[in-house]
Amino acid sequence: MRFGQLVQKLNAEQHSLIAQTELDPEVVGVAAIDEASPGLISYVEGAKFAAQIDTTAASVLILPKDTTLQAKAAERGIAWIEARDPRLMFAQTIALFYQPFHPLPSIHPSAVIAPDAEVGANAAIGAYVVIQAGAKIGDHVCIHPNVVVYPQASVGDRTILHANCVIHERTQIGADCVIHSGAIIGSEGFGFVPTAEGWYKMEQSGRTVLEDGVEVGCNTTIDRPAVGETRIGRNSKIDNLVQIGHGCQLAEACVMAAQGGLAGGVKLGKRVILGGQVGVANQAKIGEGVQAAAQSGIHNDIKPGEIVIGAPAIPYRVFLKASAVFPKLPEMQKALRELQKRLEDLLKA
Repeated sequence: MRFGQLVQKLNAEQHSLIAQTELDPEVVGVAAIDEASPGLISYVEGAKFAAQIDTTAASVLILPKDTTLQAKAAERGIAWIEARDPRLMFAQTIALFYQPFHPLPSIHPSAVIAPDAEVGANAAIGAYVVIQAGAKIGDHVCIHPNVVVYPQASVGDRTILHANCVIHERTQIGADCVIHSGAIIGSEGFGFVPTAEGWYKMEQSGRTVLEDGVEVGCNTTIDRPAVGETRIGRNSKIDNLVQIGHGCQLAEACVMAAQGGLAGGVKLGKRVILGGQVGVANQAKIGEGVQAAAQSGIHNDIKPGEIVIGAPAIPYRVFLKASAVFPKLPEMQKALRELQKRLEDLLKA
């Protein structure tokens, strides 16, 4: 499409066409700024990346509200669009040029669907899918091959279940969710009672609920509890290889990066961000807006708005001070020993 058409589709108000009407290149795709070739669009997030404007071969750039950067692009004959959040607009641009594979509505003849299961309008049901008794599949749902939906589970409108994921009994998945391959939603929580003979299994009679717009990465597991429910709040995003234990409650728009884990009963407030390999101990409460850096170990409650790091997790500013001191510990130990020796010598004198 022409640059002018792209501007319209993105509803951009400030752009180079206002001053350079003749600069209207053909845009055929997207790329990273250091890999872009003519005909492609990329983006710059801020002034610290200004040097990349001098070297990129991109035909179009999405830029922040920075007249210096915009002038630099114009000097090189690069069309530009101003955006409050260039990365967000770039994501919106990608969606104009690429959409994930989505099969046409149909039910593959090898799919096994229980007589009392409900399948909504325009659903796409792939090969060897199993939908068990009492399950409900919404309108425009896409279920890729080898998915198993257990009895009484429900899947909301326009949700996508990728190949080889499993939705366990009574699980409720909202509209516009995405469950990636290998994910297990609503599996049994880890519940055993110690006895003289060993361990008595506590049946997990609860359910798992994913609200609208939740995305779950590959090989992630979200367990149901013995009683009550495990709930993932609206628009939360869970990466690959994450374990969410029984009875956890995530408020809306939480994010968990890969290989993280929540023990049973953990509660996350709105917009909590947990980096890769973060672990949270049983029943901990994490306040709204908390951010935990990668590999943090959280054993206690965290107040809203805190940024924490380390194991055990401590406030980020404290961690920076401790990190500055850590390399000096051998020198400090040596000095302390010398002071101790001098003190001992004084006491002997």
